[in-house]
Amino acid sequence: MSNPNDNEVIYSHIKSLNILYVEDTKVTRLLFESIVSKLVNKIIYANDGEEGYQKFLDNEVDLIITDYAMPKSNGLDMVEKIREKDTEVPIILVSAIEDLEVFIRALNLDISAFIRKPINQNELLLSIEKMAKVFVANKYLQRQKNEQLRELQEKDKYKTYQEDLAFEKELNILRNDFYYQMTDYNHNVTLIDFLYHPLDVMSGDAYSARRIDEDTILYIVVDGMGKGLSASLTAMIFISFANHLIDKMLFLDDFSLSILISETMEYIKPILLDEESLSLDYVLVNNKDEQLYYSKFAMPPLLMQNSGLVKIKSNNPPMSKYSQTFNIDKYDISGVTKFIMYSDGIVENETKFNNRPYSEFIEQDFIESFTREDMKNKFMEKIDKQEDDVTLIFMNRITQNSKNIAHKKFKSTLANIDIANEWYEALWNNLCTDTKTLYQAGMVFTELYMNAHEHGNLAIDANYKNYLMENDIYFETLEKKEKEVDKYVDIKIDKIKHGSVYYIITKITDEGNGFDTQILSKIFRNSQKFHGRGVFVSRKNSFGIYYTSKGNSVLYLNKIEESSLIKEA
Repeated sequence: MSNPNDNEVIYSHIKSLNILYVEDTKVTRLLFESIVSKLVNKIIYANDGEEGYQKFLDNEVDLIITDYAMPKSNGLDMVEKIREKDTEVPIILVSAIEDLEVFIRALNLDISAFIRKPINQNELLLSIEKMAKVFVANKYLQRQKNEQLRELQEKDKYKTYQEDLAFEKELNILRNDFYYQMTDYNHNVTLIDFLYHPLDVMSGDAYSARRIDEDTILYIVVDGMGKGLSASLTAMIFISFANHLIDKMLFLDDFSLSILISETMEYIKPILLDEESLSLDYVLVNNKDEQLYYSKFAMPPLLMQNSGLVKIKSNNPPMSKYSQTFNIDKYDISGVTKFIMYSDGIVENETKFNNRPYSEFIEQDFIESFTREDMKNKFMEKIDKQEDDVTLIFMNRITQNSKNIAHKKFKSTLANIDIANEWYEALWNNLCTDTKTLYQAGMVFTELYMNAHEHGNLAIDANYKNYLMENDIYFETLEKKEKEVDKYVDIKIDKIKHGSVYYIITKITDEGNGFDTQILSKIFRNSQKFHGRGVFVSRKNSFGIYYTSKGNSVLYLNKIEESSLIKEA
């Protein structure tokens, strides 16, 4: 549920807008006027790009909506001239053209949104509302930033603040469609985890993890040559363009790994210095066909585990300004249970063992690791200090080896919360003797089950819950909502043996509408500032939590040492 006050601010901003609308077709202008005229302050009309540019100079304009194909001067020619005067004004491009070059040029001109022709009323209004939300959010962020700057009077504090902003920008440039997510293809669950540890604020590493479609995932890992600002600029410029290109391909429903590699190579070549090179991994995983497509440019081997250990070595030299061709190969991943991709900052790091590089240990550590956290701990235990930027992507296809030990559904009622907790506690008492493990498993279950019941099935969001609590009508409202819904919480528990330990996998699924799981990145970056403390606490007391992309199902791991496991009769 959105905050009513936020909506008032957004719609108030829309009512104050002066929109410059550039369109040469009279019928389309009349349609636009019938949709928008009563919602905004003023519409300024222009028939072509030349007139549009002049009217932009002569008027106060808050938002520009322009057609692409027009006489005299097309929409992007006009935008190019406007950007010389104003780099901030939001611009929406309306076009029936699906030319990739047009989209690339538009993005380079900072076009804020695209609308297809013929104009659809809902799409148009949503785009205007989106621009208003961005304006309100930027205004809020600017106000917060100004308040912070006033408090930063000491030089060291200001320096730290600038470094935090730079790192926050880096995190925004990286794209991760799987932040604390699992993939669930035909009930084959894969847990995807990321480790991104720059040595300094400006990182020479970058990565992207993108959902191409329901079957296919793309991973890119970039490692710039050297350290410091130069390597960071190269890596961030590259990954920014790659993500823009992927976005356009997905928008056009026309993704091609070969075109992506070719276009990114041609883009980065003029930027690279004569002696500079770039190490890269492009890895495309198709879960439906069980195929892994890869193009590796002088990167460490990709490790996979099936009945043994598989090493996928580079099939291309490092990318440089002289690169012309590249290879794409594939590998059958049916039967593969784990993958790991990483930058050379891991394998080249010296260890405590006679300064031997970690490359001599990574294969065995990978075999022995069940989660990214296991892998990270093994790495950190073997080194004295981190020597370079570290990027690691760890994928575990857990259903390959799991065994179901319990499955039960509970109707969404307040009374069943206690019943479900008692059932879960009894199950764990028959699995484990370690009191700390029992306590942590119970705590996580209570938090996430309550989320499934309250936020999922009853659709009570955090703001509404706060309102109910403040007015002392929380339980009364819960009882009322329980009578209005007929929904269940599904609990599935599996067990996996890995080496000398056992992992208990609990999956909680509600029948609600889910939520945008990208909000988890904000929760985990700042647990004090955002709602979702329950999720934060759950992560701290488990060995990982993972949501489906819809957000209505969550899986978490608990580990039982063999010494505290209760043997089956």
